[in-house]
Amino acid sequence: MRARPVSTPKNYLLGLLTIIFAFNFTDRVALGIVAQNIKGDLDLSDSQVGFLSGIAFALFYALMGMPIARWADRGNRVAIVSISTALWSVAVALCGMASTFVQLILIRIVVGVGEAGCVPPAHSLIADFFARAERPRAIAMYMQGASASLVIGYFAAGWLNQLYGWRAMFVLIGLPGVLMAALAWFTLREPRVGNPDRLAATAPAHMMDVCVALWRLRTFRHVLFAFSLICFFGYGTLQWAPAYFVRGFGLKTGELGTWFAAIFGLSGLIGTYWGGEWAARSARNNEQRQLNGMALMTCLSGVFWACAFLPAISPNRYWAFGWLALSNCVSMAINGPTFAALQTMVPAPMRAVAVALVFLFINLIGLGCGPWAVGALSDALRPWVGEESLRYAMLMFSPTALWGAWHLWRAGQTVFVDLGSGQKERVARGAASEERGSCEFAGGDNAN
Repeated sequence: MRARPVSTPKNYLLGLLTIIFAFNFTDRVALGIVAQNIKGDLDLSDSQVGFLSGIAFALFYALMGMPIARWADRGNRVAIVSISTALWSVAVALCGMASTFVQLILIRIVVGVGEAGCVPPAHSLIADFFARAERPRAIAMYMQGASASLVIGYFAAGWLNQLYGWRAMFVLIGLPGVLMAALAWFTLREPRVGNPDRLAATAPAHMMDVCVALWRLRTFRHVLFAFSLICFFGYGTLQWAPAYFVRGFGLKTGELGTWFAAIFGLSGLIGTYWGGEWAARSARNNEQRQLNGMALMTCLSGVFWACAFLPAISPNRYWAFGWLALSNCVSMAINGPTFAALQTMVPAPMRAVAVALVFLFINLIGLGCGPWAVGALSDALRPWVGEESLRYAMLMFSPTALWGAWHLWRAGQTVFVDLGSGQKERVARGAASEERGSCEFAGGDNAN
C-alpha cells in the first residue's frame, strides 16, 4: 500500500498564500503614491509615468504568466510561488537603486516577471483544497490580499516616502517578501508530490489546445472581457488617484497614504469579505446568481467613482474620499464569486492557465494601457482645462465600468451551460480521477 503524502492544512495554506499576494500587490500601490516624487526626481511627463507604472511592468507580467501557468498545471505549484516571490521581492528593493528612467523600466520588467508566478498557481492550489461551495469564500479570502496590500502600500509607502524618500521606501517594502518566500518553500506541500496518479491526471494538452478549449466557453469569454474593461478603468484611475489629490488638494504623501489606506484598504477588505460571504450563503452553488450580483456591484462602482470627481457632488476632499470608499467596496466584492465561478467552470487541468489568460488581458489592457491612457488623456486635456485635466480624465473613464458590468451579466446567462460542457470535457480528458483526488484535500466534498 502506497504511503499518502503529508498534506498542508488548507486554512494555513490559504492564509500564507493571502499574505504573499498582499506583498505581490504592494509595490504597484506604492508606485502610485510616489509617482509625483519620481516624476519630479527623474524629470518625467505624465505619459512617461503612466508608461512606467503601466505597460513597462504589465507586458512582461502578462506574457510570462502563460508559460508559468502551464508549468503550474503540470508541476510543483509551491515551488513556483516560492521562487517567484523571492525574485520579485529582490527586484522591488532594487527599484530604489535606479537613477534613470530606463533603469527603472528594466527593473520593473524583472518585477513583472517575478510577480507573474503568484496568482495562477495560488488559484489552482485553492481550487484543489476547497470544494465548489467553499470556493467563493476561500478565493474571496485570498483576494483580500489585494486590499491588505492597499493598507500596507498606501500607509507604509506614504510615510516611508515622506520620512526617508522613495528610494528607501522601495527597499523597505521589498525585502520582507524574501521571508514569505522561505516560509512557502519550507512549510507548504504540493499535493501532487508523491502521488503519480495526480501528476498524470493534471498533465495538460498543448498550450494552444488549452486556449482553444477555454475560448469555446462563452462564460469564460465574457468574464475575460469583463475583467479587462473593469481593470482598464480601475487600474488606470487608481494609479493616478494619489497624484490627483496631491495636485488638487496639496496633500503630502504621509497624510495621503493614511487616508488611502483607510479608504481603499479597509473598504476593500470589507467588500471582498462581503462578496465571498454573500456568494457562499445566499447564492451557494448558483454561479448565475453570483455573476448577476457582481454585474450590479460593478455598475455601482462606476457611478460612485464618477461622483468623487464631479465638483458639484464632491466639493471637497472628504466627499471625494467617501465616494471612493463606496466605489472600492462594491468593486472588490466581485473578486471572490467571479474567480470561484471561473475555477469551478474550467476543467481542473486548465485552471492555472485560465487564470493566467484572464490576467494576461487584465494586465495588458488594464494595467498596461489604463494608467498610460489616463496620463495621455490628462496631457491632451491640459490646454483646455489646465490643472483640472487629471480630474476630467479620471471622470471620463467611469463609463467603462458599465461596459464591464454588461459582460458579467452575459456571463451569468451562459454559466450553467458551460458548467455542463466543462464536466463532459473532464471525462473526455480523463481528469475525473483528479477531481475525486482533490476532494480528499477539500474535506471530502464534491469539488465540482
